[in-house]
Amino acid sequence: MKLSTKGRYGVKAMFDLAQHVGEGPTSLKSIAERQGISEHYLEQLISGLRKAGLVKSIRGAQGGYLLGREPDKIRIGDIIRVLEGPIAPTDCVSEEAPEICSKAEFCVTRTIWEKVRDSIADVLDSITLETMLEDAKKIESERSLYMYYI
Repeated sequence: MKLSTKGRYGVKAMFDLAQHVGEGPTSLKSIAERQGISEHYLEQLISGLRKAGLVKSIRGAQGGYLLGREPDKIRIGDIIRVLEGPIAPTDCVSEEAPEICSKAEFCVTRTIWEKVRDSIADVLDSITLETMLEDAKKIESERSLYMYYI
């Protein structure tokens, strides 16, 4: 399974919003500049995330975007499903509506694809934006320590 830029950039944009929680609405232009994403493309991604309730929009001169829930309540799997669709390596094991295959009852490979789907979903659902914030702090701390000794 390979994620498209929708999923990868969507996670980056949501992480950016999480980093700025409590600072008020964030403009798409700011997110786009910090994350190196086209503002036009970001508009398309945010639209889907807003419809799913993962992002809130604030109108007006000081408007922008906020997380729709607290960072510890937004799983990476939620973002990926909104932007990429159901998590599944093949259509016959889709999370939503698996294609019915005439060989499903005795298909040996189907159990492999189910395990792959479940493993990917478990990982993506075990990581929240809060987890990413904590990881970023650890990385920054280690980087600072490394730079201190150089």
